[in-house]
Amino acid sequence: MSTLILGAMFRAIGAYPSGWRSPGAHSNPLEDPAVIRDGALAAERAGLHYIFFGDWLATGPDLEYRDPYLVARIEPLTAATFLAGITTRIGLIATVNSTYADPYSIARATASADILSGGRLGLNLVTGAEPRAAGNHGRDAHLPNEDRYNRAEEFVEVLRSLWDSFEDGAILADKENGRFFDPVKLHSTDFSGSQLSVTGPLNAARPVQGHVPIVHAGTSARSRQLVSEAADLALVAGGKLEDIVALRGELRARAVAAGRDVDQLKVITPIAPIVAPTREEAWDIFDGLIQLIPLDDGSQIPLPVGFPTNRSLAAFAESVGITEAVLAGDLAFDDTVTASVAASFNEEGQRLLQVVTARTGRVVDGQRPITFRHLIVNQVVTTQVLVGSTNDIADHLERWFTAGAVDGFNILAPIQPTQFTAFLELVVPELVRRGLFTGEYSGTTLRENLGLRRPANVHAATASDLPHSPQGSDTPSADAATKT
Repeated sequence: MSTLILGAMFRAIGAYPSGWRSPGAHSNPLEDPAVIRDGALAAERAGLHYIFFGDWLATGPDLEYRDPYLVARIEPLTAATFLAGITTRIGLIATVNSTYADPYSIARATASADILSGGRLGLNLVTGAEPRAAGNHGRDAHLPNEDRYNRAEEFVEVLRSLWDSFEDGAILADKENGRFFDPVKLHSTDFSGSQLSVTGPLNAARPVQGHVPIVHAGTSARSRQLVSEAADLALVAGGKLEDIVALRGELRARAVAAGRDVDQLKVITPIAPIVAPTREEAWDIFDGLIQLIPLDDGSQIPLPVGFPTNRSLAAFAESVGITEAVLAGDLAFDDTVTASVAASFNEEGQRLLQVVTARTGRVVDGQRPITFRHLIVNQVVTTQVLVGSTNDIADHLERWFTAGAVDGFNILAPIQPTQFTAFLELVVPELVRRGLFTGEYSGTTLRENLGLRRPANVHAATASDLPHSPQGSDTPSADAATKT
């Protein structure tokens, strides 16, 4: 029986916008190193497959309210390299934006980090969704979607060609005969495309994993094409179970059509669990987070720069169809939503009522009633939290895995470090007990632990008629093994 892939999508100040305000929560980016170190070591002790660092190439006042973890953060490849010397088994996935990165520099940095970590690096390639990044990189505007994906596809091809500059066994280190390497096994890239031009070869040895595993997320047609043709891990956004089952099936079918082994593409989805020993305790934690989200109470005090315009009762009322007559009753955020008002909600309002009930256990006119604050916060904060007991969270993961929706999950802790610790100490042992997760590492590299084969060298396959140029191997050479 296959088992779950579990990774930690690490956001040092928490994945929920108000998580950093919770009692005892980490809140200062200047102190990120200790949180990153402790989190990675805890994840490694629990047997998680990897720790994952996202990225964002700009900052601004608006992010304080929408995604405060993006305001100031450690650069991902730097974080992965930092952890390479601290951890020993867990995978380290770093994000790179192919729209703005230089492929030669990234190939060199990732090959180096893979060697330094003993074959544990992964690379999440993104094309960018932040228009402010253009100005930060000396450009007038963010590239159109088609151009960005054209570049991303070429970026992957160039990376793999550069990583394969040295064949396995190219480094001879033959002291007796004075031969350091075999030049026949060194290959130029000589790539010229519509977006990139790179000569090569790379001045770094081939990564321990051959190719650093590629991760990609997105739902557009071009994103799915990139995933099916080139990615090892596909990140898919959460939605209805049946929709994700269908999406995984589509991605796997596309991979087969591209000539790939379907089992070499793993589908992962993010979840943000709020977990406690009992469901009621988890509800209380989430209620606390909701109370800490700043809202616009309509006072005369000027709102801070970047404050969202949709966090008021007036904006909420318009979105769910509340009449002016109801609004005239001087509603407050913590007023309960009566059955008569709830009945007047449009489709969006009815959806929000269901979301709040699922996440908080609150019902209209119940013992724990729904308030307007609960509805507004769950509308404006898009984090897909999953709130419940140990068994509630484990049941959700098991249901999605056994239904064939995903191969695994990226865990986003809404509060650091308390909720990350809670997931590791409560949910992971339960998954192990159910036989869904081993909690142990089956190999030494990230590829091995994810069930991915080590790829052949792209140059060796095309230069097989040359002397001393054997076909690429699916196993590391003795030379590569000595460098892990």
